[in-house]
Amino acid sequence: MKRKFLLILSAAYVIFMAYLCFYYFTKGETHRYQVAFGAIFCGLVPLCLILFTKIKFNMPIMISYFAFLFASQYLGSILGFYHLGWWDTFLHLLSGALLAFVAIALYERMTHQHARSDISYWLVFLFVLAFSVFGGVVWEIYEFSMDQFFAMTLQGGGNFDTMVDLLADTAGALLIAAVAAFKTKRRFKMS
Repeated sequence: MKRKFLLILSAAYVIFMAYLCFYYFTKGETHRYQVAFGAIFCGLVPLCLILFTKIKFNMPIMISYFAFLFASQYLGSILGFYHLGWWDTFLHLLSGALLAFVAIALYERMTHQHARSDISYWLVFLFVLAFSVFGGVVWEIYEFSMDQFFAMTLQGGGNFDTMVDLLADTAGALLIAAVAAFKTKRRFKMS
């Protein structure tokens, strides 16, 4: 059931963005159809992983992924919410938290349950924080590269925009990393 739901969600997002890509292409709105075209590939990533791998997906993370794509690509870029000023910072705060949840899921998959009691809660904190902040850095490299190679304006405010984005990513990551470390410390203190 979970797999089927994710297939439908992913396919629906891809079809929606393909429609928007065609619609804005016919209207001659270059920026919007380019965003929709890129969004098709973002929607195809989970679809391909579902169809061609045996990875078990964390449902809340996948729903958050598509909600984030919708908020950034459709609401932010296509409908223009990024002009609100705070929208970009808000999404970076959320992406920092979302990547932190991904890090927690990876940690739980990559460590044996019995060994977790021997792992310091500080290591959990550092892993979750580092993973999430690294994701933010990779995104900023992507924005810089697109601006340099394709004359886009993803880094609207240049260095200031990049630093605010990284601070927001870090704040979201810090919050979730601290909660994860606290829960880890508490769980293994009780057992």
